[in-house]
Amino acid sequence: MPPNPIAGQDPDVRTHSLTMPSRPLYLQSTHLDLVAMTLVHLEAEASGIKDLALLLGVSPPKDWPPGHYSSETMRFFHERLAAEGADSVGWYGWYAIRRRTALQAAALVGVASFIGPPDESGTVELGFSVLPSLRGQGHATEMADALVDYALAQPSVELVIAHASITNRPAISVLLHSGFQAVAPGQRPGTARFERSAQAVLADSEAEDATESSIEDDEE
Repeated sequence: MPPNPIAGQDPDVRTHSLTMPSRPLYLQSTHLDLVAMTLVHLEAEASGIKDLALLLGVSPPKDWPPGHYSSETMRFFHERLAAEGADSVGWYGWYAIRRRTALQAAALVGVASFIGPPDESGTVELGFSVLPSLRGQGHATEMADALVDYALAQPSVELVIAHASITNRPAISVLLHSGFQAVAPGQRPGTARFERSAQAVLADSEAEDATESSIEDDEE
């Protein structure tokens, strides 16, 4: 998860309909299903992990919540979704569920999130956290990739940023694998700011197309 944006912050509470989507918003990666948090999910989670697990169709993990996904963060997500309504679903937390296979049951592995909808410049901030017992299996990278792709596919988003402690090598590795670049020190001491832009994605796509075209020419 990114540096906590909650402490000392007075969010701009706007009046919106509290009607939530008729079904959760889903994303899929190679091994994971990601479910966007709604008020229903967060209220179930506030009652206990068993209620949330039942809602998500998984067994309750013993070591929930993961890492920096704190009760304070849960309250922040709930407050913002209640204030901003259905349009903000997908711009806060996402539950990551390892998909069921013939060899293993479905499992809740962690949380990925944005800190809110894109700002005036088209920037959103990404965070992610995986349960300690399930780290080192590529889940964080899949979570980050899925949310970056989701964000940069939205017309309102130009830039995805993330912050990580300079001593947090696993988080930095995830960000680099997901195409981020370290661009500056973070606002908090001992952190760095990482960025992944829509322009960079376009440039990568054009480079891949050029490479494929060159290979085809060589084969001819």
